[in-house]
Amino acid sequence: MTQDHTLAPVGASERIRALDALRGFALLGILLMNIEGFVGPLMSSMTGLDSGLQGADRSMDAAIYLLVQGKFFPLFSMLFGMGFAVMMMRADAAGRPFLGLYLRRVGVLLLLGVGHATLLWPGDILVAYALMGLVLGLCFRGTPRSRLPKWGIALMLLPVVLTLLMGLLGTAMQAMPEEKRAGFEQAMAAQGAQIAAQVEAQRLAYGSGSYAEATAQRVDDFVSMLGFITIFGAFILGLFLVGAWFTRSGAIARPDEHARLFRRLRWVALPAGLAMVLASYWLVPTMDFGRLDLTASTAQSLQMLGGAVMALAYLAWFVRGLQSPVLGRWLGLLAPAGRMALTNYLMQSLVCTTVFYGYGLGYFEQLPRAWQPLFVFALFGLQVALSHWWLARFRFGPMEWLWRAATYLQLPPMRR
Repeated sequence: MTQDHTLAPVGASERIRALDALRGFALLGILLMNIEGFVGPLMSSMTGLDSGLQGADRSMDAAIYLLVQGKFFPLFSMLFGMGFAVMMMRADAAGRPFLGLYLRRVGVLLLLGVGHATLLWPGDILVAYALMGLVLGLCFRGTPRSRLPKWGIALMLLPVVLTLLMGLLGTAMQAMPEEKRAGFEQAMAAQGAQIAAQVEAQRLAYGSGSYAEATAQRVDDFVSMLGFITIFGAFILGLFLVGAWFTRSGAIARPDEHARLFRRLRWVALPAGLAMVLASYWLVPTMDFGRLDLTASTAQSLQMLGGAVMALAYLAWFVRGLQSPVLGRWLGLLAPAGRMALTNYLMQSLVCTTVFYGYGLGYFEQLPRAWQPLFVFALFGLQVALSHWWLARFRFGPMEWLWRAATYLQLPPMRR
């Protein structure tokens, strides 16, 4: 196949400026969310508010839980869907085949994700993106634009409904006669004990273990994390479809034409989403893996939905900031970091595990919660500066170049 009949990587002049800046913003939020899982056991970072914290540490933990956790991975997921739509629209406009190229793209992403999860950090999101991206390409590439948000909302509600049904079942089991209730309580206690053992294994392997011991634990954790995809995969896929609508409708490239939508997202979605998250926090601030009832599942559902709604509001406010002559220049500084999103995401894991894990500098569980955001802003500031320096000399980030080379089966020119 000749060059004229193949797709090529998106050039700088073809990129949507808002997407790159938004990716940079999302990267910052992802690191703010993930830092707790770098500094301490990964499973402990997934339980909401740490009940053992006091003072400034507790206040910072609550602020991150309310404003960051569960808000930026939906934003990052929508950005994945936007990128998928850009790629598909370019293929359609050129009259060139899309599916084979796209399958190679998600296949390479899957390999990168498995490598990231097993060699660096098991809290990886790339594997889930690749698997759900496969479903996206196979099942939804021909979906009419008007149906994308409908399918997206339906898929996002599916795990919420399942979570509520599981909670209802747990509440019903607790109302059963004692002999039937005892089996359920034993099963939940065993699950709680299993998670507690996993936390201690992570503390030992990542806090003081060798690289080989940490890698063995990462493999176990990676297999464990795959189970979450069966429940939350539909949620991620739904976010992909919502993101694809933003691209195909022109909303992200031409926000002035969708001013009413963005206004509603800014002024209605943000307070509505925050209200859901606050209700979740009020019901169950700290998740217990050994608990299954309607109250806990309602809190979890409100956190999921509220986080997605707040992510939409964050997107709308960020786009509004880009439209400001002054603020837009400052926010635009994040665009190079967004153009190198894959490189920077993997770099965050490499730097943080080197600093905090026992086989590195060994600061595991030693950075107080209140100080963790300062570390995040310092690291991300360096990434932004490095991204500016790199892209002034090269066309792609290192991992973006590798991803494109494997996707398009050709070596894109690297130097400017």
